[in-house]
Formats: sequence, structure tokens, C-alpha cells
Amino acid sequence: MAEIIVSKYKNTPVITAFVDNKMEYISFVRDSEIHNIYVGRVDHIVKNIDAAFVKYADDKIGYLPLKNITRACVLNKEYNRGDKLCEGDTVLVQVESEAVKTKKTKLTTNISIPGKYAVLTLGKTGVGASVKLSDKLRQQYTMLVNEDYKELVDSRREILYGSDIGLIVRTEVSRLEEGIIKDEILKSAQEVIDIICDVLKQARTRTIYSLLYTADNNDLDAHINKANVFLSNRGVEDIRIIEDSGIYGIPSKIEELCRNKVWLKSGAYLIIEQLESFNAIDVNTGKAIKGKDIAQSVNNEAAVEIMRQIRLRNLTGMILIDFINMEDEDEKQKLIDKMNHLCKQDPIHTAFIDITGLGIMELIRNKNDKSLKEILKDVEKAVDNSKHQC
Repeated sequence: MAEIIVSKYKNTPVITAFVDNKMEYISFVRDSEIHNIYVGRVDHIVKNIDAAFVKYADDKIGYLPLKNITRACVLNKEYNRGDKLCEGDTVLVQVESEAVKTKKTKLTTNISIPGKYAVLTLGKTGVGASVKLSDKLRQQYTMLVNEDYKELVDSRREILYGSDIGLIVRTEVSRLEEGIIKDEILKSAQEVIDIICDVLKQARTRTIYSLLYTADNNDLDAHINKANVFLSNRGVEDIRIIEDSGIYGIPSKIEELCRNKVWLKSGAYLIIEQLESFNAIDVNTGKAIKGKDIAQSVNNEAAVEIMRQIRLRNLTGMILIDFINMEDEDEKQKLIDKMNHLCKQDPIHTAFIDITGLGIMELIRNKNDKSLKEILKDVEKAVDNSKHQC
């Protein structure tokens, strides 16, 4: 049994999902620029970091890595491989990640827009499928739509201004009946490519700092749908949506996610530290009953809770995990296999990298938004601002 709870945290709408009375998903409904698309102007170039600083709104500047600039997104001149952006150039950019502390907003010209069953990205090539799907399904879906998708792209070459556009089949496709999969993927791709082509055409007629595409970051229904998709992808079918009347204690559960120490049922515990350049997680036996297989049992329990905490706190970038040391190589491999399996269940691309010589496990997780800690700071700031306005 699973429930999607619509509630508020300090006047900010929040969507949570519970499975067997345990929170597994959280999303704040707030104004955010992530995935919005703007007409920007190159303010200056910084050669030593190989990036352009682009002004994309009256009072906003982001940085744009100069590697792999998409030619269709350079609006004021013909742009070919090997060319360079210059100060004053007009470019179409999408917000990849918001400004945090001293880091400016990160921008990209690899414009990416999701459809129901396919994600299209300008500047990429070919057809692929979500890494969360099995190798067999990925190959099946890729082959199924590859030729038809090539034809669709070729028919739009002029409107795409010579740029390629890649397609990734989404995990939701696996829930469709087999006979309609191909048509649904291509229909989704057609809808998204129409949006991207329309944005590219508009970009050439609009003034700088124009907002051409708004993501659904503050759309309540869109957030509920994402929670529903999250649960469905985990095999949960019996889902109900309810308004929280306080009995779930959402605020206290959110505040628990800000604590460094996380207790496990066994009596072991985690220490989670969010640092500037990486995240560190330490597994401790604590009060766990000592025994022959203590390391194995605590590590297996910790692995599940670690991935839950990573997801709920939205930890991204490099994540270092210090599990209880295990001498047996077979047990180490079983733990690696377990973490690989858990990583594939994460809605955000997460990958096992290695175990260092000191026994530290390294994961990498794509940045998709601010961390929960950073979002909560924004929520507090909004509360303070509203008090001052009153």
C-alpha cells in the first residue's frame, strides 16, 4: 500500500510518497529556473576555465562550458565545429542547475525536453534507452524505433539548423502493452521535437533575455504525477492520493532529514556529512548485536537506508561511503552488486564507481536540483521575506 501526500511545509507545498508508512519520495513545489530556456547574451569569456558567462535575464548571469556548443543555439552567426563564442554573441541556453552559495547558475546549449515516453536532447545523436531498464529491453526499444526516428529527425533538419537531436526511451515505456510501444515512443518524440523546433524558431525573432520555455517546476499536478511514476517504477500499484491533516507528521520527518545521524533498526547508525565538494557517509555498528556476520548484516541494512537518504536529501556529485570493513572478497562483491541494483532504482542517474584502497565506496549521482538542505534554506528565506512584507 502506498500513499502520495499533498501537504505544506512552512507554507510551501510539498509532495511526499510513503510505502508501508515509510517516506520514500519528497518534492517541493516551488519557483525554480531549472530546465527553463532563455535567449542569453555572452557577457565575457574566461579562458582558464573554458567557459562563457552568459547574461540570460536582466539581473542573472550563469556560466556556460564552451565544450560542445550546439550550433543551432548560436543565434547571431553561423557556428561550426571548431568555432569560438565571443563576447556579445546571442545564445539559446537552458538552466542545468541553479546557483548555490558561490557557484553561479550552470547553463547548457544541449537543450533537453522530456515527453511522456521519450527525452530529446539537442546536440546529442542517436537513440538510447534509460539505464534503469534491463540490457535486453534497452536493446529492444532502441532497435524498435531507431530507423523511424532517423527519418523524423531528417525531415526536420532545416528547422533544427543542422544540429543533431538524440532520443532516450524512458522507463515508463516498459509498462505499455507490447503492441503499442513503438507508436507511443514515436508519438512522444514527435510532440517533443515540435516543441524544440518551435523554441528554435522563436529564438531567432525574440529579444535577449526572453524566456521561451518554462518547465513545470511549480505545477502541483506535475509533481503528483512524478511521485506516481516513481512509485509505479518500483512496482507499486495500489496508490492513493490524500491531503495531509497532520497525522503523518510531515514537518518532523523533513526535519529528521537534516540531521547528521540516522539510526538503523539493528542499532547501527549512519553519519551523513554534506561538504562543499563531496558527500561523506560513515556506517557504524553502534548498538547492533555483535556476531559472526555483523559486518555483512549491518552493511546490507545500511545500503538500503543510504540510498533512501541520498534520494530524499537529494545528494549529488561525488558520494563516499565508509561501510563496515569486510575481509571476505565474495561478501564485498555481493555488497557492490547490491549497491549497483539500488543505484538503478534511483530516479536520478546514480552509478557505482569503485572501492578505494582504503575501502571507501565511491558513487556519482547526477545533479538535477538543489539538495534538500539548500531547498529548505530557500523556504526559510521565503518565510522571512513574507514576514517583512507584512
